[in-house]
Amino acid sequence: MMNLRIGHGYDVHRLVEGRALILGGVEIPWERGLLGHSDADVLVHAVMDALSGAARLGDIGQLFPDTDPAYAGISSLKLLAEVGRLLAEQGYAVVNIDATLLAQAPKIAPYKGQMTENIAKALRIEPERVNVKATTEEGLGFTGDGSGMAAYAVALLEGPG
Repeated sequence: MMNLRIGHGYDVHRLVEGRALILGGVEIPWERGLLGHSDADVLVHAVMDALSGAARLGDIGQLFPDTDPAYAGISSLKLLAEVGRLLAEQGYAVVNIDATLLAQAPKIAPYKGQMTENIAKALRIEPERVNVKATTEEGLGFTGDGSGMAAYAVALLEGPG
C-alpha cells in the first residue's frame, strides 16, 4: 500500500511601494511588491507550507523564522529547495502540487509557465507535477481592493512505509 500524504498551505502578504513583486520566483514589473522578511513570494510560501505540512515538518515560520537575519531578503526558491531536501531526506517524493494565487492585479498569465518551471526546478521534479493558477476575488476583501495578495496550495506526497 502506498503511503500518500496531503498538505495544505496558505500565505498572505501586504502590498507596499518600494519592493519588487516576486511571485513563483519571477520578478513581475509592477508598481508595488509584497512586504516580508524574505522576498515575500506568497505563492512559494503557500507551496512550502503545503509540502511541510504533508510531511509533518511544521510550517515555514518554524523552518525559516523571520527573526533569523540569515533569511532577510532571501529568495523563497532557495527556501523551497531546502524544503525539498528535507522531504527527500525523510523519504518523501512530491506527487503533485496545485497552487492558486489570489490577486486583483497584475495579471500573471504571461508568467505562469516560468513560475511552474521555477517551483519544479527548486524541488527537482518534473514541471508536469506542478500547477499554478490565479484568480481575482471580484474586488472583494484585501486581495480585491489591492492591499495584499494571498495564495493557497495543496501538495500530495508519497512517503516511506
